[in-house]
Amino acid sequence: MSVIGRIHSFESCGTVDGPGIRFIVFMQGCLMRCKYCHNRDTWDLDDGREVSVEEIMKEVVTYRHFIKASGGGVTASGGEAMLQPEFVRDFFRAAQAEGIHTCLDTNGYIRKHTDIIDEVLDASDLVMLDLKQINDEIHQDLIGVPNKRVLDFARYLHKRGQKTWIRYVVVPGYTDDEDSARRLGEFIKDMDNIEKIEMLPYHQLGAHKWEALGYEYELKDVSPPKKETMEMLKGILEEYGHKVVY
Repeated sequence: MSVIGRIHSFESCGTVDGPGIRFIVFMQGCLMRCKYCHNRDTWDLDDGREVSVEEIMKEVVTYRHFIKASGGGVTASGGEAMLQPEFVRDFFRAAQAEGIHTCLDTNGYIRKHTDIIDEVLDASDLVMLDLKQINDEIHQDLIGVPNKRVLDFARYLHKRGQKTWIRYVVVPGYTDDEDSARRLGEFIKDMDNIEKIEMLPYHQLGAHKWEALGYEYELKDVSPPKKETMEMLKGILEEYGHKVVY
């Protein structure tokens, strides 16, 4: 029987969630509560719509030529994709059977490393892992949960030799300072599975979703980081031996 997943939506020609042109499936549900989340409508585990792997793959294969010609593939994002690991595993296996690259976009908030987690990772050609803040006190303020599970998952990816990109959102007042950058650099400096760090400047593009759902957007007075700040952080992170882009 086909595994059924609950998704928020999909994007057929994404260009920012992995290499090349990508078919991105935004899974429904998330346990983090990021103050800057631009997909606030993906949090509820019971929202979205149910789909089968076969339904998604019928859509994917119609774009196969463009995806493969660009060096792209499929990405499972969210919400948080690893809340539905069986669906992601089967989706990725089906994509790989068609010769299509697979990318797992995850916040790493993994409750325990069961066999299904390894099965998803075995079917993932690339993992994009959000490391939001190494300082746990700031992490809990900004994200709403401790970072221990995330850091443990990052260490596990290194142990596996899993090809990984790190994503770091630069939020003024929370993650844009030298100490935060150096903590990140120290944490990942010996992780040779990491291909690069993507610094993502904070933006307010999802603020309207909070308002539409009747929630307060706490960062409404926070502006995107200046280029000088991005350059400063890039320089610091590069000291630790990794390629850094933004």
